[in-house]
Amino acid sequence: MKKRLKSALVLLLTVLSVISCKKELEKIPLDEFDQESFWSSEQKAMLALNAVYRSTVSSSNWWSTEGLVYLETASDNAYHGQGDNTVYHKLSNGTLTSSSALVSQYWDQSYASIARSNDFLQNVSKVPMDAVKKKRLIAEVRFIRACQYFYLLQHFGSVPLIKATLALEEANKVVKAPRAEIATFVIAELTQAVADLPRFKDIPAKETGRVSKQGALAFLGRIQLAEKRFADAAITYKTIIDFGDNIIDPNYASIFLESNENSSENVYSVQYVPNQLPNPLMQNASPRAMGGFTFIDPLANLMEAYEFTDGTAFSYTDARYDYRDIGKNRDPRLKYSIYYDQAPFRTGKYISHPDSVVATYPDRINNLNTKTGYCLRKYIEENFTGNLNTGYGGNTPVIRYAEVLLSYLEAKLETGDAIDMALLDATINRVRRRATVNMPVITATNAALLRPILRNERRVELALEGIRYWDLLRWGIADQALNGDFYGHPYPVSKATVRKKTTTAPVDPFRRWYVTTRTFRKGVDEYWPIPQNEVSLNPKLGL
Repeated sequence: MKKRLKSALVLLLTVLSVISCKKELEKIPLDEFDQESFWSSEQKAMLALNAVYRSTVSSSNWWSTEGLVYLETASDNAYHGQGDNTVYHKLSNGTLTSSSALVSQYWDQSYASIARSNDFLQNVSKVPMDAVKKKRLIAEVRFIRACQYFYLLQHFGSVPLIKATLALEEANKVVKAPRAEIATFVIAELTQAVADLPRFKDIPAKETGRVSKQGALAFLGRIQLAEKRFADAAITYKTIIDFGDNIIDPNYASIFLESNENSSENVYSVQYVPNQLPNPLMQNASPRAMGGFTFIDPLANLMEAYEFTDGTAFSYTDARYDYRDIGKNRDPRLKYSIYYDQAPFRTGKYISHPDSVVATYPDRINNLNTKTGYCLRKYIEENFTGNLNTGYGGNTPVIRYAEVLLSYLEAKLETGDAIDMALLDATINRVRRRATVNMPVITATNAALLRPILRNERRVELALEGIRYWDLLRWGIADQALNGDFYGHPYPVSKATVRKKTTTAPVDPFRRWYVTTRTFRKGVDEYWPIPQNEVSLNPKLGL
């Protein structure tokens, strides 16, 4: 923390490769930030705001693809293509320690973003500009800072609550704030931000990507759900619904592609720009046949969560199950989200079968590619032919209106309010009945029956969007979901031996490919440990 806080102001400028500030950078030594010189115009205030926004998508921050999509590989939805030794897998397999590089990265990036936010909030008052515009800028930064603390609270629990730029000697003396204090701060900051932010519908196209009232409200609802303030969460989500600015887009698959990246369903999303701030997910997660790395490999657990088209639960023994076409007779969101063996791909098919020829079908399972036989389909622009590393600019949703509707129903359910068909039709059924999904309506109004249905709906609707791991933690069921053996694609007809847990273990009855075993430690792995390097600098953080 000491080094990071000392360099926070330098980072504020060095992340900006903007021509308009080049002369200013030439005047100011990079190790000494001249506050009076910088905070002198609205243009520079906007540059500083951009730096705060950009800090949230740096590697291993919460709105980067690592934070949104890679965290799915710590859940029962997916597995990281680089295997058991990846830091993401260790988050939930019982081997996480305070020396984890990944945990340190999330901590570092969060506090770097908080430091930039604190500096902005302390200095923006010096800028001569319209008072209403300034209030909006302040609200945006308060939103971002509050979201950083939201994520720190969810994953680390008690952490230092730093609201102002610290001197170097102060950084070594910070102590952890109680969880309740952090939650209260986040709720207060988001509530204030909502008051000064424009509505979603009032943000002009040239400002797309800046947060709206609905974006701040959606995060307010999230922390209220996490803190079990269900009545408050219901009011918050209902406010978003009553605005009427957002929609359930009829085309599910398109929401995650560049052609429809700013759909009104995407309440808040990360704005990627080709060749400037490109989306790395295309390189990291697309099929090998496209030149990708297939790092996000869905698990059988997720595939099995998608219902048959009549709304009944999936079963391998059901006559409608066809191992040659896993998406047949299934919830359409399965084929929109996951590539499976024989799934349509470009002008042909995605092939992961172990009997396939590697030279012809480079996605064959276990050939330095998919470790489950499945591959991420959601977000993947399969006909994209540019540079996968630098050329793709499709946005990544952070909050979708579908989540708002499902969260509103959850809040009403957990509050103990009576559930009727009108509420179901306005929430879960509205999500299920979108034109390209068109799944049967849910009619269960009994809380005990509805709860597992709603939780499964969240899983399949929000699959591979960075929600599942958090849901398991806040529902208190991570120890149930993340313990045991995990499997991948079934290969009932295979000349090759389907991978087993051990050489002496029986073959899975459905001939699913064995992937890994997780041992989530109840009472330990619900929160990540404070990074050891931080505790070494400041032993108070270990208390």
